[in-house]
Amino acid sequence: MAIKETLRPGGRSARVQQSVHQAVHALLAERQRDDVTVPMIAAQAGVTPSTIYRRWGDLPALLADVAVERLRPDGEPLDTGSLRGDLLAWGEQYREEMSSTPGQSMIRDVLGSGDSGSPCQCYEYTSGVIQLMLDRAAARGEAVPTASQVMDRFVAPVIYRLLFTTEPVSEAQAKALILGVIP
Repeated sequence: MAIKETLRPGGRSARVQQSVHQAVHALLAERQRDDVTVPMIAAQAGVTPSTIYRRWGDLPALLADVAVERLRPDGEPLDTGSLRGDLLAWGEQYREEMSSTPGQSMIRDVLGSGDSGSPCQCYEYTSGVIQLMLDRAAARGEAVPTASQVMDRFVAPVIYRLLFTTEPVSEAQAKALILGVIP
């Protein structure tokens, strides 16, 4: 099963999106998020602020779009030859990425945008990667949980702890969560 791909704009629209996204990344690398403005992004991207407002509406929506794009898988997850190995490798990478400062900023951007579609896209990307690993394991004859079970028993606790506590899920806790979902 291929990772579900959403339509991306082509031509000038794609170039504008790419330059604006690159500008956001560059500015956030050198400044605090609260110091970044739409006019700064527009100047860095070589577009007018109205282009950004027309396409994204406001800064939180733009930051959410950049964050969601970052979650889009670049390729297939590691194939270790077993569901256990695949989920453990992917789970540790996911936990590390989401627990990092950029990962936590991304979560805040997606949730702070007010766009209900952004969190749904994040869910779709993550469950799509999980489903790919489950499909590979099923093809090898392994018993597999559902993608929803992995989302509920691993992804949800990781994200919940990041949002509502000062103690993210540890590497040992993540491993226990993953092993608890494997049949």
